[in-house]
Amino acid sequence: MKCLLLVDIQNGFCSGGNLAVPHGEDVVPVANRLIAEGRYDLVVASQDWHPADHGSFASQHPGKKPFEMGTLNGKPQMLWPDHCVQGTRDAQFHPGLNFAGIDHVQRKGENREVDSYSAFRDNDHAALTGLSGYLARARVGTLDICGLATDYCVKATALDAKAMMPGVDVRFIADASRGIDPAGVQAATAEMAAAGVRIMTSRDVLAER
Repeated sequence: MKCLLLVDIQNGFCSGGNLAVPHGEDVVPVANRLIAEGRYDLVVASQDWHPADHGSFASQHPGKKPFEMGTLNGKPQMLWPDHCVQGTRDAQFHPGLNFAGIDHVQRKGENREVDSYSAFRDNDHAALTGLSGYLARARVGTLDICGLATDYCVKATALDAKAMMPGVDVRFIADASRGIDPAGVQAATAEMAAAGVRIMTSRDVLAER
């Protein structure tokens, strides 16, 4: 079973969004081509889905500004602009994404007390989203991961996939992903590779027979 996991391809992380990743919308046509031509048995999309008072938002920390470090539940936390708030346009999938081709949506980030970069579990690793069980029941053997942003949610998702799904071939599709910071993308890619995640391009995937 071969699965494509699209990470957080939402308005909030594309141009005009509250936490826009540079050129984030450029992943949409690549993702659509993978959905249409990638020969996947299953397509899953994660969706950041925060309450309006989420503790990772700088607005919830008096005197703090977005992109400053703060604390959340006593642990260091990057403070973000309010983004992907439940029920808002910011939280919706990018309108160009082929939503009809997605089989399952995995929401994350709903607990205001902890951030959730990974589609598999919260950042403190205390609570699972249920995605690992869903993929295990589907008997997924190859998991291709891409989306936004490479240096945060995509990386965390890929590393958790390797840690939580032994025996699954986890692959990162680089050209179907974008990151916040070029140096961060380079470091994230190296970290994923070191953990055993295979680094791929969409051309590699589409060339498979």
